[in-house]
Amino acid sequence: MLTITQALVDQIVAHARKDHPDEACGVVAGPAGSDRPERFVPMPNAAMSPTFYEFDSGDLLRLYREMDDRDEEPVVVYHSHTATEAYPSRTDISYANEPGAHYVLVSTADTDGLGEFQFRSFRIVEGQVAEEEVRITETP
Repeated sequence: MLTITQALVDQIVAHARKDHPDEACGVVAGPAGSDRPERFVPMPNAAMSPTFYEFDSGDLLRLYREMDDRDEEPVVVYHSHTATEAYPSRTDISYANEPGAHYVLVSTADTDGLGEFQFRSFRIVEGQVAEEEVRITETP
C-alpha cells in the first residue's frame, strides 16, 4: 500500500495538469528504507511527448547523487497519461527499474488537464504489475 499526503497528491496532479497535453514525470524521494514519500521532485519530460515520458539522463544522474547525499531513495516514480487510463503501458513496464518504488500514474485523459483525473499506484517488479491501494493522509 502507498501512504501519501494529500499535499503530495495535489503537487503530482498539478504537475500532470500543467504539462498536459504532454506527459509529466517526476519522483517523490524519501528517507532510505522508510517507504515514506516526502520530497516532491518534478522532472522535465525529455521526450516532450503526449504519449510517453523520458527522464533526461543528466537530470536523473544529478537527482540520484542528490538523493545519495541526503540519504534518500525514490519512494514514488510518477508520470501522467494524457490519452489513456492510469495503467502502466508496455514501455512503462520496461522502464521500471526501481523494484522498491511505487509507480504512480495520473490520467488526465478526456479532461484537457483540468477536470477529473485517475490517481493509481502500482508495484512493478521484473515485468510483473500489481496495483496497490493508495491511502491519502493529511499529515506525514
